[in-house]
Amino acid sequence: MPERPLLLFPTPDTASRSTLGGGGGRFKRPTPQRQWDRLSPAFDQLQATFEARRIEIQQSAAGIIPEQVLVIETVGSIENFANAVKRIDGLEWMGEVELDEIAPDEEFYDEAKPDKELSGRLYLVMTNQQALNQMLSLWRRYQENPTMQFERGLTKFRDVFLHLKDIRRWDVQDRLLETGIIGIWREDLEHDGDRVITFEAELWFRGSDTLRAASANHVANLVQQAGGQILSQSVIEGIAYHGLLAELPAHSIRAIVENPTTELVKCENIMFFRPVGQMLEGDRSPEGDLEITQVEEMPLPIGDPVVALFDGMPLVNHDLLAGRLIIDDPDDWGSDYGASERVHGSSMASLIVHGDLNHPPTPLSRPIYVRPIMKPLNWFDTPRPEGIPANCLAVDLIHRAVKRLFEDDQEGGPAAPQIRVINLSVCDRTRQFTQFMSPIARLLDWLSLKYRVLFVVSAGNHPIPISLGVSPEEFDSLSAEELETATIKAIYRDARNRKLLSPAETINGISVGAVHMDNAEVVNQGSRINPFEYSLVSPISAFGSGYRRAIKPDIVYIGGRQWYRLTIQPTNPVTIEPAIFRTPPGTKVATPGSLPGELNATAYCCGTSNATALISRSAGISYDSLQQIFYEQAADVDPTRYEVPLLKAMLVHGCAWGDIGDHLKTRIENSKIGEEIRDRAASRYNRPADISNEISRQYKSLLSRWMGYGFPEIDRVLDCTEQRATVLGYGELSDGEAHVFRLPLPPSLSARQERRRLTVTLAWLSPISANTQKYRTASLWFEVINKNLAPTRQNADWQSVKRGTVQHEIFEGQSAEPFNDGDVIDIKVNCREDAGKIQDPVSYGLAVSLEVAEGLDIAIYSEIRNRIVPAIQIQQTIDQD
Repeated sequence: MPERPLLLFPTPDTASRSTLGGGGGRFKRPTPQRQWDRLSPAFDQLQATFEARRIEIQQSAAGIIPEQVLVIETVGSIENFANAVKRIDGLEWMGEVELDEIAPDEEFYDEAKPDKELSGRLYLVMTNQQALNQMLSLWRRYQENPTMQFERGLTKFRDVFLHLKDIRRWDVQDRLLETGIIGIWREDLEHDGDRVITFEAELWFRGSDTLRAASANHVANLVQQAGGQILSQSVIEGIAYHGLLAELPAHSIRAIVENPTTELVKCENIMFFRPVGQMLEGDRSPEGDLEITQVEEMPLPIGDPVVALFDGMPLVNHDLLAGRLIIDDPDDWGSDYGASERVHGSSMASLIVHGDLNHPPTPLSRPIYVRPIMKPLNWFDTPRPEGIPANCLAVDLIHRAVKRLFEDDQEGGPAAPQIRVINLSVCDRTRQFTQFMSPIARLLDWLSLKYRVLFVVSAGNHPIPISLGVSPEEFDSLSAEELETATIKAIYRDARNRKLLSPAETINGISVGAVHMDNAEVVNQGSRINPFEYSLVSPISAFGSGYRRAIKPDIVYIGGRQWYRLTIQPTNPVTIEPAIFRTPPGTKVATPGSLPGELNATAYCCGTSNATALISRSAGISYDSLQQIFYEQAADVDPTRYEVPLLKAMLVHGCAWGDIGDHLKTRIENSKIGEEIRDRAASRYNRPADISNEISRQYKSLLSRWMGYGFPEIDRVLDCTEQRATVLGYGELSDGEAHVFRLPLPPSLSARQERRRLTVTLAWLSPISANTQKYRTASLWFEVINKNLAPTRQNADWQSVKRGTVQHEIFEGQSAEPFNDGDVIDIKVNCREDAGKIQDPVSYGLAVSLEVAEGLDIAIYSEIRNRIVPAIQIQQTIDQD
């Protein structure tokens, strides 16, 4: 136990929630007559395509009622439109998606800032001919009389007509382009033009078993007509997911690639065609030799596992892993693994158990649970890459694996109900986050609350070439600083191709990016190039933001230095590509040996997977610390409902942009990007203060997209010092409720002109409404009244931090503010409904730290502790009475 352990707040006071501010400007929109002129052709086209489709179906004798999904695009949002849709018989609500970066035009623009980008929504509605006719009737009547009274419950359609930018049907391009499956199919056909190709058809989630069955049967018939078959089906109502695993012969896939307008692709029941088996690792063989590491005897773990690893099968008998893993392989995937192929699971297990082996290993005190969800794929490559095989749906596999942990199955009781953290260091490299939450991200969000478990997820790697934008002659003369600036500029320019990989957009999980950092000693750099002279965010680490522009990734952590080299074929401008090596630099991990029976080999690797595993290790350590805190300070409290939110808050609480952020900002300021930001701000605003605020906001947005809340100093959250006190709070809230926590002010800080920092982190797990744009059912946020001791906000934008399920803010100040003994800082935690009704109270965790510079004669910890502990004792006495 540390000398100065974290403290617990007394029970908070109850209050009514505050009003959450916000709102946008006024935008200009077309008149009703102009809307009629603009959009009547689109409505006419919808009717024509419906009639054509009806004739096609009659001629094919399919015996189904024609339906189609309408895509209704608005500028601005129409709240509760779903309720109006349900008032028209034959319309069925399919979902909605928020849109950003809508370019202004002569029809829609912000009246105060005409060049400002707008936001809006896509509304997705299933309709039949009768329902479409009724909606068109409303449209025509509204055009004839814009002041008409709509029938009760249908007024929202008038608002839609006013804000409508476009209306069309969900078509072939939507089903194929979002997932990039055509390009993947082309590669598959070039690689092996005769094999059967497996894919996922994600269906629109229908509201009844009958409709879902009819939808699946129709798709199955079309697949069979094309020469294929349905392999399996998965329906998960909690995330509005209905997926079919199907296969088609190569000639049918080739026909789709050459002409996508086949009957199968035109099927209105299908939302997306997706590739399967795209979560894979090790498809590029690293260069360099392995190291042999002599392992000293270390104590074996005891107790139940609290951290689970879903990954490839590790080398269980490796000297660094033997006796430290609990393997659960109900599908017997381990039998497909040769010892030399157990690379990624061994690496991740090693990092969770020991940390980076560049340091002397310190194993976790508990074992870790391992469930293989990858296996060697039967490709022609040697070694075979590890991945989720193509004959299973990843959503279904992960669902079964998590459910097995916590529920009884046919083989017995739950496999490991004590698990609180699940490490997922694998991503779907074909699915960058754009607008739609991926099925796996929705699954993680739903399961996290259902089983009270924290998913720690890799943000994703982009080990792709970087075009530096300089000639070979310029490249040869670049200094280390100039190379760093050129690389940062190139990466930001290419950010649209380096987005989060599914399921990193999860709102309830923690997504982890990588920092270009390790402690490896490099003997031979050779022709490799270090793009960053400073420990910045890794050049392969994925960019956010997350859903609804939430902060993502949440954090960045040590991922190893990823070096580069010039491409084999010289280019102008110069292009560099990742140099994938098993030798330093990088984080050092256990790995299969190069000889049979070699059980003490180690290697070096880099990426967000490594950073994710190290954060999961920290979560395991934090869990034990949290248990000890409750045992010693609140033995009568059952912390089960609060453990995961508190863990989540603790992992983020030590985050700051710090030197990494300062250095990255300097590089951006000195690049063309910084110049463009300054010019754009100057063109939009007249007052110097407004220009400065806009520049600051833009820089914060750029930094948070790459490094989230920053780099967490985990040790600072596990222990306090005399100049730093950290206090934990917890509770449950429903809509309209609030809790007020009171942090006693240390008297010795009164009227002192010393720099001080207040850090507040709030975390929770939100229920989800899977088919709504808001998605997050529960919105929690905190407000701080800090007596002007720390008035200046640092790091991320104050609005962005409230869009996810972690709000982390740092406040600083230095003025000499007097206060009285007994004064407090109030932290108010509020709760309101967001995407739907909150059915059960939402549990949350809160971490608050107050600190001054080490060595000052200000006893922050002692003075706060001396005021909190008696309050808790009094509270416990009252509760017992």
